[in-house]
Parts: sequence; C-alpha cells; structure tokens
Amino acid sequence: MTKSTELLQQAKTFFIATTEGDQPRVRPFGAVAEIGGKTYICMNNTKEVFKQLMKNPKVEICGMIGPKWFRMHGILVRDNTLEARTEVLKQCPISMYKPDDGIFEVFYFSEVTGTIESFTEPKETF
Repeated sequence: MTKSTELLQQAKTFFIATTEGDQPRVRPFGAVAEIGGKTYICMNNTKEVFKQLMKNPKVEICGMIGPKWFRMHGILVRDNTLEARTEVLKQCPISMYKPDDGIFEVFYFSEVTGTIESFTEPKETF
C-alpha cells in the first residue's frame, strides 16, 4: 500500500484544497482506494470540485491521525475507465453511485509528495 493511501485511510476524513479562479476551495472527503499502486479518490461530476479539477488538477490535502497531521500535494488525474470506477466502488461502497451512472468519477494521484508532522517529532517527508 502506498504511503498516501495508508494516510488517507487512517485519517478517515481528509480535506482537499483546489482553486476556483484566484480563490482557494477546501472540502472534506473520505472515500479512498488503491488500484495498481495508485491512490484513488472519487466524486460526483456535477460538483464544483470536479469542474475545478478539470481546470487545474493540482491539489493539496490535509488530514490528522491522532496528534500528527499530514499534507500531500500532487496532481489528480481523471481515470474514465469503467474498470477503475467499479474497483473504487468495490473498495469503498457508496450506495448513491453506480460505476456507469454518468456522474460517478474517479481520480488517481500523480506526482504526490508530502509531509507528516507533529509538535513532538521530526518532520517525515514522503
């Protein structure tokens, strides 16, 4: 399992920052899967976050696990295959979506780097 998948799954809820014009936008996410060594998240293509990612796929994520927090940055790449959508729903069942419903979308992280930090331990980079 990749470090990014491990952290996101342990955090359960994490926050993804995108941009809309010159304004930051942050919202909570929770579903995460790993396919072929890549970390995947999912969303609905009627949401503003989807539109923002189609314009600028660069994101930053922040989350907490106990007394530690992590930040990741990278590029989200849309995977428009039925196989990827099916596998994400297999790993993260979400009853409101179907792999072929026309609104369910999956993205994987490319070029992801990050840090894990706390007030009591040295920063860890991945």
